[in-house]
Amino acid sequence: MAGVAAADARELRVCADPDGLPYSNRAGEGFENRIAALVANDLGETLTYYWLPQWRGYARKTLGQRHCDVIPGIAHDDETVLATDPYYRGTYALVYAPARFPDLDSLDDPRLRSLRIGIQVIGIDATPSPPAQALARRGLVDNIVGYPVMGEVPSAKRIVDALAAGHLDVGVVWSPQPGYFIAARRLPFAVVPIRREAGDPRFDFAISMGVRHDDVALQRAVNASLAHLRPAIDDVLREYAVTRADAPPAKAAR
Repeated sequence: MAGVAAADARELRVCADPDGLPYSNRAGEGFENRIAALVANDLGETLTYYWLPQWRGYARKTLGQRHCDVIPGIAHDDETVLATDPYYRGTYALVYAPARFPDLDSLDDPRLRSLRIGIQVIGIDATPSPPAQALARRGLVDNIVGYPVMGEVPSAKRIVDALAAGHLDVGVVWSPQPGYFIAARRLPFAVVPIRREAGDPRFDFAISMGVRHDDVALQRAVNASLAHLRPAIDDVLREYAVTRADAPPAKAAR
């Protein structure tokens, strides 16, 4: 399934960031660690990791060099990998205290013009994210504070901490990330998906696992596990306070 060597060893070799919470870390504390463990168990394989910070060229440096066979949490339309079926859909979201700014869900809200807004800055070349593009189109530039994604502390945590300290009024964050840090501090913040207005870029993206382009057998095996494990995966995402663009099934009453 995952190449002769991996199949003989009965290993699911996962590529992961060693310090990338809420997704993953070496201690296995991230939600992608948990989901990878579910998949490995379902496949009857031993979960092993190849650790590498998830920066530019990640698929080439991991899958491409055959250090590992699966990258969890990758965009479904990422052409550097063969993607599995999606297992959730993330979106960019506004993070704020609802007591201060009730019903804030649009970048067209006039309140934003007088607020300090923290946004995530992608990559060493500061590639603008979709909400950064949307804010710039509205002329909301002077009150923006950038938080580089690359750094010793996750950018989502830095934004949540800045909100808690009163240095920011609103954060604009990729939605799977802030809930974990908000819950850890029991902060009175909401994570609200940004409502897309006319002319805005897409804010939501399907999230899959990625394998090598020639590893169709592994893709099919993981797809079967993801389908079988959907309720358990939904439970993990709820536990980690992952805000989703897709509506997860409601928990059954017990």
